[in-house]
Amino acid sequence: MSRASRARAIASAAAVGGAGLVGAGGVIYGVLLGQSRLARHRIGEPRTSPPAADATYGTGGDPIDLVVFGDSGAAGFGVERPQETTAAVIAAGLASRLHRCVQLRCVAVVGAQSADLQQQIDSIDPEWPQVAVIAVGANDVTHRIPPGRSISLLTTAIERLREHDVEVVVATCPDLGTIRPIPHPLRWVARRWSRSLAAAQTVAAVAAGARSVAVADLLGSEFDAHPDTMFGPDQFHPSAAGYRALGEAIVPSLADAVTQPVEPQKNAANLDLAQAAARAAEVGGAEVTSDRGSRVRGLLRLRRPQAPATSDR
Repeated sequence: MSRASRARAIASAAAVGGAGLVGAGGVIYGVLLGQSRLARHRIGEPRTSPPAADATYGTGGDPIDLVVFGDSGAAGFGVERPQETTAAVIAAGLASRLHRCVQLRCVAVVGAQSADLQQQIDSIDPEWPQVAVIAVGANDVTHRIPPGRSISLLTTAIERLREHDVEVVVATCPDLGTIRPIPHPLRWVARRWSRSLAAAQTVAAVAAGARSVAVADLLGSEFDAHPDTMFGPDQFHPSAAGYRALGEAIVPSLADAVTQPVEPQKNAANLDLAQAAARAAEVGGAEVTSDRGSRVRGLLRLRRPQAPATSDR
């Protein structure tokens, strides 16, 4: 089955309450379960919290209210300074790009799964932001949450935010096949599951009225080529450089969400949504949006990482 077909099937399963496509025979499942436990032992449990990044970034213009939801990837687990977190990189980059100050609230929690998004949204209700970033999915894969359930929970979170006119950008699940402490064959399975989930997240996000940014390749070739600098000490979470790459990939789409351009870029190719999702899952920073026509189609934009942003905190 192609990745586009899997993305359609997972999203369809979520729409009718199904579990999705992840499954394995008894012997294979036993091997994966044992390796999963071994990997968790090697990685260990978080002993510290990410530094608080809530602040105003940049100066000038009408303030942009931004909230970041999600897991350790969104929160920036493992770094020492607030400006090194993903949320701060995003806020500083958005402020620099639009020449407006950005008021950041980061409610992402280390270890969060898609099931935790509603609690995070509860924490900011009724102070709804102008824009929001959701970065979640890795822990759903490592905890073997059925992808259909993950997609259903993500859709509900997006729809709740959209009901309050919040523009949403979803950073899809990273490629967990690059995590060195995860042994084979679990690493191969983790790659397949995480990329399939990323494609399905794109289908669900765009259908629910959000933008979707593929970050799988940022935890793929770049992390494989520079593991000493892109991964943190636990070899599982990104380093400050890794979080910077993640944040910078999100900024262009977030800026679009604020300014709401009428027409897509000239290099955007009109594709079937699931096909666009499958292609985006292979390209770091690719954005998929809806053409808002009579039916939802994928609009794929290929982005290049932006220059590192600086904070005016």
